[in-house]
Parts: sequence; C-alpha cells; structure tokens
Amino acid sequence: MTCSAVDTGELTRARRQVFLALFIAVAVTLHLFETLLPTPVPWLRLGLANIMTLVALYLYDGRGAWTVSLARVGIGSILLGRLFSPGFWLALAGAIVATSAMIILYRVAGRRLSPIGISAVGAAGHALGQILAARLLVIQHEAIWQILPLFLFFTVFSGILTGWLAAGLLEQLKQHPAFQLTPGVQERLCK
Repeated sequence: MTCSAVDTGELTRARRQVFLALFIAVAVTLHLFETLLPTPVPWLRLGLANIMTLVALYLYDGRGAWTVSLARVGIGSILLGRLFSPGFWLALAGAIVATSAMIILYRVAGRRLSPIGISAVGAAGHALGQILAARLLVIQHEAIWQILPLFLFFTVFSGILTGWLAAGLLEQLKQHPAFQLTPGVQERLCK
C-alpha cells in the first residue's frame, strides 16, 4: 500500500477522532468517579475530568478542548440523571468560562506557560462561571459573591493539582508513536 497525502490526512483525522473519543470517555469516567467521593460541600469537586480537556488542548487545539469539555458535561449529566437540572447549568457555565479562559491563555502564552498555569486559570474561570450562573439561576442574592474568595482558593489549588497531573500525562502521551508525527513514523504507518 502506498501512502498519499489524502491517506495521511484521513489517517490524521481518524486518529484525532479516536483519541478525542478516548479522552471524552476518560473525562466522563473521572467526572462520575468524583461524584462518589465525599466532599465538605456538595458542589465542591477537584475537577479531575479537566485533565483530559487540558490534554486535548495541548495535543490538538481549542476545538479538541471544547469537544472534550462539553461532551463531558453533557454525557456526565445524562448518566447521573441531572440533565437540565440546576447542577447541569452550573457545570455548563463553569465549563464554558474555564475552557474559554484556557484556550485564550494558551493562544496568548503558547508553550511558555505550563499546563499547571493554564489549569489554574481555567479553575478560576470555572469558579467564576459557576458563581455567576448560581447568582443568575439559583440564588438571586448579592450575598453569593461572599463565597467567591474561598471558592477561588480551593479551585485554584485543585487547578494546580489537575494541571500537574495533566503535565505528567502529556509527557507520557508525547512518547507514544501516535503523537510523534516524524517522517519515519509516518512511513511505517503507511506501509
């Protein structure tokens, strides 16, 4: 078999789809696992599923990060029976603000900022998005803003942890042949 430019493009697209589906599956699994962990406050989570959003952002692009993030919120809500509940809207608002912040910062800072920094900013964005959604949809009182400093402290701490885990996973994945598109690897794949 010969490898043409069309075959290489199709192979790249197929590989991307497979890995993004895998990233979504892992993100949903982590999301579901976190619901089983005891927390001091019901809506306070570590955000481990965002590891996969960061991995998609660094290995692919913003579109990949959006795919993983939004699919995780949607599929996770369906599996937990919380689709269109207040918790769903809070999670969606947090995911939208966090993913937007991470993509913008990644485009501005590029590789100069590690996944830890990107994740910390995304975690802060997630907290802001959730508090804003809670203010608009659930608790329509100005007092909600009083929990923001404590919420930001916890989420930035968890964002640093999530970013550190994502950085470790990225180092492992970059060693995998699927993410090393050198000419030699490409030739072996096309034989």
